[in-house]
This record gives sequence, C-alpha cells and structure tokens, in this order.
Amino acid sequence: MASRQGGPGDAESSRPGSTERRTASTTAPAGSRRRAATRSDSLPHGPDTDAPRTRSSRAGKRPSAGRTPEDPPVRDPGRYALTDHFRERLEQPGRYVSTRTVSDAIRRGQLRWNRTDGWRFALVDGGVRFVVVVSDTETNSPVVVTGWTEMADREAALDAPRWDPVDVDTIAVRAALSESASTPIPDRIRPRTVTRPFVVGEHRLETEPGEPFVRCTACGCRFRSKDAITGRACHGRSGR
Repeated sequence: MASRQGGPGDAESSRPGSTERRTASTTAPAGSRRRAATRSDSLPHGPDTDAPRTRSSRAGKRPSAGRTPEDPPVRDPGRYALTDHFRERLEQPGRYVSTRTVSDAIRRGQLRWNRTDGWRFALVDGGVRFVVVVSDTETNSPVVVTGWTEMADREAALDAPRWDPVDVDTIAVRAALSESASTPIPDRIRPRTVTRPFVVGEHRLETEPGEPFVRCTACGCRFRSKDAITGRACHGRSGR
C-alpha cells in the first residue's frame, strides 16, 4: 500500500478511538453481501500463526450454512471473498485500506460484534486503527463487507514512516465526517490540511488550515457535514 499516493482506506465510525459496538454507517445492505466475489478475489493469506485456539478456529471446519450470528468468524483471511462494496473502496483515493491490512486485521485484530450486522476486527498499526466488518452467515462463504481507518494515536501516526501529515489529517477528517453524518463539524475540519483529494460520494475533497469546510476540487462546492456531501451530486466531474 502506498499511502502517499492517496491509496485505499477509510474511517467510517461513530466514535473514533473505540472498537466497542457502534453502528457502521457504510455497512453494505444484505443484497451487497450476497453478491460476494469469486474465490479468485479472496484475500491474501499465509500461515495463521496468530490465530487463537478458540471456538472460531473450530468453526472454520464446518460449512458457513451451519453457523449462527453468534458464532465468532473464522480467522483465516484466505477463506474470505470480497463484496462489490469493498472492492469499490479499494479503488478510491484516501481510504488507506488494502487487502493486506484487512488480512492482518482478520488474523490478529480485536474481535467485536458489529451492531448493524456481522462482526468487526480492529487492528492498530502505526497509530491508525484498521476496522474490518465481516459476515459469514448469509452467504456460501465468509465475506468482507466493508473496512475503514480511524485515528488511534495521532502522535504515533505522525512518527510512523508509512504516513505523512496529509495522510494523518485525511484519516482524521474522514473519521470526523462519519462520526455523526448529519452534524456540521467546522471546528474539526479547520485545523487540518488535505492537499491530496479524498473521495466521498461523488466528490473529491480537500481542505486548507483555517477553512471550516471541505471543498470539492471538481465542482467547487463546500461542505461541513457528510450528509451534505453525499446529498449533492457533483456536476464538475465530467470536465476533469
């Protein structure tokens, strides 16, 4: 993953800094989960040396059709297919989630029940929390439903070689927008610098220090909340 190229990743949470049960605002609907990718699109995998010897390991030996929502998901990333929803995220600038980081989260991340549906794994690396939502009770194989990033420790992220300050501010702004989509957050946008546009809805967004909004580089519209971004079409993309 090349973070300085505005690579894939996302912070779609309701409260940054926590992996307790929270609503995932971008969790795909059941229809998207059923459109799981073929096995050729599954995650990279290797020796599962970090997988605990728990019920989840035993569960991986029986068909997913026999599982219940209460069964912990399997810790083998090679068994997971990818939904269309997740594959689209991998192609969007500024999301910072890759198949490799998702595999690491499945193998080693903290496991929590996702209140909307399924389970979530969370793994902190370089000051950034990678959150992965999975489901394996409604499909023929387990699937990765969605994934995003959150800022776990800003100072650690700034010190980590994999991130630069624009990466760190991009993750922070995206997380703040998603925390409460309908709430304007000018004071949380104002201190940030995002000079490599990230994508939300149809818009490519950036911001400069002191600006209480994110601005679409294609259509020029200014936004202070996520609902405002996703509720307005971008009419400048055809000219880019």
